[in-house]
Amino acid sequence: MAERIPSVVFPPFRLDYANECLWRASTRIDLTPKAYAVLTQLIAAGGELVTKDRLLEAVWPETFVGDAVLKVCVGQIRRALGDPCRTPLFIETVHRRGYRFIAPLDSGAGPEEEPFAPPATRYARSGDVNIAYQVLGDGPLDLIFVNGWISHLEYFWTEPSVAQFLRRLASFSRLILFDKRGTGLSDRVPLSQLPTLEERMDDVRAVMEAVGSERAAICGVSEGGVMSALFAATYPHKTLALIMIAPYAKRIRDETYPWGPTKDEREAFYQEILSNWGGPVGLEERAPSVAHDPRFREWWATYLRMGASPGAAVALTRMNSEIDAREVLKNVRVPALVLHRKHDCCLLVEEGRYVASLMPNSRFVELPGVDHLPFVGDAASILDQMEEFLLGVRSSQEADRVLATVLHIRFSQQERFELSKSLADDLRREIAWFRGSQVQLDGAPLALFDGPARAIRCACAIAERASWHGVTVAAGLHTGECDFSGTVPSGAAVRVAERIAQCAAAGEILVSSTVSDLVAGSGIELRARRALEALPLFEVRRASAFAASNLR
Repeated sequence: MAERIPSVVFPPFRLDYANECLWRASTRIDLTPKAYAVLTQLIAAGGELVTKDRLLEAVWPETFVGDAVLKVCVGQIRRALGDPCRTPLFIETVHRRGYRFIAPLDSGAGPEEEPFAPPATRYARSGDVNIAYQVLGDGPLDLIFVNGWISHLEYFWTEPSVAQFLRRLASFSRLILFDKRGTGLSDRVPLSQLPTLEERMDDVRAVMEAVGSERAAICGVSEGGVMSALFAATYPHKTLALIMIAPYAKRIRDETYPWGPTKDEREAFYQEILSNWGGPVGLEERAPSVAHDPRFREWWATYLRMGASPGAAVALTRMNSEIDAREVLKNVRVPALVLHRKHDCCLLVEEGRYVASLMPNSRFVELPGVDHLPFVGDAASILDQMEEFLLGVRSSQEADRVLATVLHIRFSQQERFELSKSLADDLRREIAWFRGSQVQLDGAPLALFDGPARAIRCACAIAERASWHGVTVAAGLHTGECDFSGTVPSGAAVRVAERIAQCAAAGEILVSSTVSDLVAGSGIELRARRALEALPLFEVRRASAFAASNLR
């Protein structure tokens, strides 16, 4: 009998006969004994068809089992290899007959890993900031992957589990990756100018324009889920679908949101970042299954150091702690999928379930596992759910509802006030400068904005400009869903903004709590004033809004 070779290589994997296991570089890929046996039978056939009967007899001798057991084993092998069944790279299904191993084989020890060159890093211009991005794959749809907290495009690829996760995503999509401003390979910015949700949406739009993507699915992990949901609600015409992995709606616990950390616990985490940045900060709760692996701990520590400074990490974490996206989630109309592991140690599964309950067109899937990082643990289950969901999404008609911040201006001089041509021209210029959409100027000016901070700054600029004409204004702002069934928007958001403007005193700019929840990190100072029925209102300190108006 010929001696069996020690291993067989089918890049980037190696089947180790001596130790009866599968490797990807230095990472061992877990397979059950039966799945390992099925894989060895397929490889041994050298590209020939292996019938179901032959596999059942070889792997389950003298035992009666059905085809379903064989399908389970083949499914496990495919998940381990990241091999999509529709466009297989390794195992081909021959309908009703059996399976064929189709990847080229290299006998002997050979190289453990076929060299893989990560995609080239390029830059998109978002205002005055350069945003680093990468594109991989040529699938039937565009998928924007929004990482949580910290990222570094190029160092990401040095961890095999991450590289395998991303390559699997690229097997069924054109995958678009980016570093948010202030982190990774994107322009570093002063701590006072780290990206708000609004600016991060701008960065996504800039990257989409750079790669020629008119409409994409967007996938947000953890903190990235909040921005992804805001993008989907604000730009439904640009969003094919939304996927959120281990998301949250609000980061600080209170009587209405019992799952987040307390303020004291959050303060302790800020101190941990400042004291221990450079080490594997936060790994125990984000990836407990590998938290004691020395190689992964070193990779995670380096990844964090390369992704951001300790000051930036604390500033980003503080900013995220102030966000409340519950009202935004109610306005997400695109198809949505929420994935959450049952025993996630960082964000509770109840948070993911709650997020899904707020979105009218969403599906929640609970998966087994303890890890928060999607590429650690059973990543294949997450990838399988994503692939099935995205390939089932069909392009929908143009949306006639969008999330917007509505600015309503009231002239306090008199009830029937007529704008002079010069003042009207100034109002148009300010609205355009802050990227607003002017709806009407006759009577009470009304404008829509895709970002609440821009809307506030525009209101301040309009108040200043009007004073030059000897006119005093009051303003009300609210973020909500607007209907566009005709040429003029309607809906609750428009009505609420008008009512807030009516509550504002001369020279006062009032915003709803929905607006205040979305401007964390913008530098705009708000002071609690009164409530419109059950809706809390806040007054804008105009000096702080002008001081923070570097972004328009």
